[in-house]
Amino acid sequence: MDGTIAVIFFIVSLTDMGINECPDGCLTRQDAPERFSIQGGDVIFQERDIGAEAYFGYDRDHRFGPFQPTYGLSLTDENAFWVGGGAKWTTKGFHDGPFFAELSFMPGLYAKGDGPKLGGPLHFRSAIGVGYEFDNGGTLTALFDHRSNGDVLPRNPGLETLSIRYSIGIE
Repeated sequence: MDGTIAVIFFIVSLTDMGINECPDGCLTRQDAPERFSIQGGDVIFQERDIGAEAYFGYDRDHRFGPFQPTYGLSLTDENAFWVGGGAKWTTKGFHDGPFFAELSFMPGLYAKGDGPKLGGPLHFRSAIGVGYEFDNGGTLTALFDHRSNGDVLPRNPGLETLSIRYSIGIE
């Protein structure tokens, strides 16, 4: 996998911002649902399932235009660790139903532990997912993400995760 998800994130979110946000101020601060999340999934390296990952996330209570600040950290069963922060975009601004799609992009730091060598500590994590929002504000989302150093370092094999996330709304 390459940086396709990151490119999709930037094209979709900037297009959304131009169409829906810029008439009132492109990056105007607005309220957004604050959430804590936990997710678990399979780690895929060079098209092989190599283990499991636990991920913990936090979405801030606001957004700037279509971009909601989000933070995350993950740990694999091989003691590989990733921590980062960035932005999330969802389709919730387009409709009122419980189903949604989301994209995110988060620069972060990777420590390999006993996991694969990915070329260095700087890694960008981009994700695409589909989910359902419950009446209580919680969400259940299926996600695919890719992380790599974006070819800023000579070695860049990348890593993927296929996971399920549950988010709890904070009031």
